[in-house]
Amino acid sequence: MHKRLILVLNLALLSSVTFAGDLKPFSSDGCSAFPDGNFKYNELWLECCTAHDYTYWKGGTHSKRLEADLVLKQCVSTVGQKEIALIMLAGVRVGGSPYLPATFRWGYGWPYPKFYGALTTAELEDVKNLNVETSAFID
Repeated sequence: MHKRLILVLNLALLSSVTFAGDLKPFSSDGCSAFPDGNFKYNELWLECCTAHDYTYWKGGTHSKRLEADLVLKQCVSTVGQKEIALIMLAGVRVGGSPYLPATFRWGYGWPYPKFYGALTTAELEDVKNLNVETSAFID
């Protein structure tokens, strides 16, 4: 009985491990469930969201996520939308958790679950290899 339990636990743990090469190519849905701009300029802060998506796509540590969210806020503020920037910051802080199986979660390029943590050398190599068309977003 104990051997079966250990086997089941090991299989469960193994199934949640992300292997190098599992990273999907970068994709962005713009500002996810939020408009990409205002009525007059319908893509006013879209570039901010696309850059933010790139960081979310690859994932990483908790502090990297906070940094990405603050950069989004600053970017949207820079285009003159300080109130919108605060709303967006609140939205990504709540909705972007890696613990939610959402398509816009932190680390969404990797199979779910991909929690907080520094990317391994192999994962960084995958990011680099899939980064050909998104070189504008390289850190």
